[in-house]
Amino acid sequence: MVHDDEPSTGMPARTVLLVDDEEDVRAVTQHMLERLGWTVLVAADGREGVDVFRANAQLIDAVIVDLTLPRLSGEQAFGEIRRIRPDARVIMMSGYDDERTTQRLAAGGMAGFLRKPFSVADLCATVTGAIGEVPRGD
Repeated sequence: MVHDDEPSTGMPARTVLLVDDEEDVRAVTQHMLERLGWTVLVAADGREGVDVFRANAQLIDAVIVDLTLPRLSGEQAFGEIRRIRPDARVIMMSGYDDERTTQRLAAGGMAGFLRKPFSVADLCATVTGAIGEVPRGD
């Protein structure tokens, strides 16, 4: 996949994999990411998320995974994604604040955490922080 254009941040286009089983959350978050200039791949459960990651591992700059997913939990998907590509930048998201789980995931290399609901600014800051880029101000 070739990215011909640059988003409004002036950075090269990036690809984000979004994994969430709630269709409305997936749609809104996908829209937010696309408005920020990122290409978005989506998956509706943990197993599908791992499969999409495996098929596109070299294209994906960051993965956003809900903690609570059917077929394969977010934590299990995180582990499988990191086994496929140990340097994968995985951001977990949840409407719940389970400190033990987030500490365990952070120790395992989690790149960031988004607490639902989140703003576009929170999403942008978390993803750019995870991939090591800071958007340039105009």
